[in-house]
Amino acid sequence: MNGQGWKSFPHSLCEPLTRKTREGEEKMKQIDGGITAPKGFTVGSCAAGIKKRKKDMTVLASATPATVAGAFTTNVVKAAPVVWDQQIVEERLPVHALVVNSGNANACTGKQGEADVQAMAERVAKHLAVSSSQVLVCSTGVIGVPLPMDTVLSGIDTCVSQMDSSAESAQSAAEAILTTDTFTKTVAVEIEVGGKTVRIGGMAKGSGMIHPDMATMLSFITTDATIGADHLQRLLGKSVQDSYNMISVDGDTSTNDTVLVFANGAADAPAIEAGTAADAVFTEAFQFVHTELAKQIVLDGEGAGKFIEVAVSGATSKHDARLMARSIISSSLVKTAFFGADANWGRVLCAMGYAKAQFDPSSVSISYASDSGMIVLIKDGVPIAFNEELAKKILLEKIIHVAVQVGDGAGEATAWGCDLSYEYVRINGDYRS
Repeated sequence: MNGQGWKSFPHSLCEPLTRKTREGEEKMKQIDGGITAPKGFTVGSCAAGIKKRKKDMTVLASATPATVAGAFTTNVVKAAPVVWDQQIVEERLPVHALVVNSGNANACTGKQGEADVQAMAERVAKHLAVSSSQVLVCSTGVIGVPLPMDTVLSGIDTCVSQMDSSAESAQSAAEAILTTDTFTKTVAVEIEVGGKTVRIGGMAKGSGMIHPDMATMLSFITTDATIGADHLQRLLGKSVQDSYNMISVDGDTSTNDTVLVFANGAADAPAIEAGTAADAVFTEAFQFVHTELAKQIVLDGEGAGKFIEVAVSGATSKHDARLMARSIISSSLVKTAFFGADANWGRVLCAMGYAKAQFDPSSVSISYASDSGMIVLIKDGVPIAFNEELAKKILLEKIIHVAVQVGDGAGEATAWGCDLSYEYVRINGDYRS
């Protein structure tokens, strides 16, 4: 977990979290390659000098204009790159490229920040012989500090000169977008559409300031599928609700949160049309990619030592189930109880109670499970005497599952989070330094 230094994502830790029971899974295969696994995408990265001795810039390009969809921070304070990207996405403009820097958020930087975003887009556009309105821009890092533009523009030149579609370049790109992250977050899958292989790849960053309704995170998804902008935007909107909006590390959201999806049609497969069998397969794979990236962000939560999955079932609606799951996973008292391996189920019930969801407390059942076993803490509203030693053993594991049954309704939702530790305070106490 966090604090261990940069490393590749621990896939063995993630595998038990991936549900393998959905009907479409046999048509989906997880592959290597990350952001450049789909055809027609290249990427180049470098250590431009925004950060000390670490990669901090990357440029991603599509050989042909790509359909784009986006989701952005709900914070009223939005960084200059977010405003730029929102306009392009809202106008449904085709996009050729993306430039990302880490180490500086270009947030709360006024008119200069806006001008710097445009300059970054124009520099990439000049290299690729496209319009600056076809270049998206993202930044992440310290707020309120102007970008060192000579360094940034020189970095763009270097990144473009190194662009290719190799898995190594995809991995370098995933490193270049990190801030306090300790490992890269990537995923790629392939499916079949109309007899053609279609791929979806992605990379993300995020470790702190992670909370439902987006977070201090960036997530970039590529696909060589053919899909219209309106349908892609609808799919992303739905996917965000059950992935990035169901994770929490520390209760904070930021100024730069962005998810961008690029679809360039390079697979030469039939177009993905809403309501078709191909759409169902694509949607399954699309959701898998976003969910896996969201889980990886939580696994790398700042100072975190435990990954917590909360599954709420039996609610009167999916909306109510979401509210309760998010409230539990976001509670500082719940997080600290898990940090101390304390089976304090009262904190879980309390978090449900202020979630503004409808449920009958007398029907609630709560259980905890991990590789060390399973224990029921409350059944149909009645506390159950349990073995404290077993409970402690269960909660000392790295991956913990919390099951909450609230009735016999059809609403269910799952949220993911982590514990809250002393290390989180240390990391954020000297973030600027």
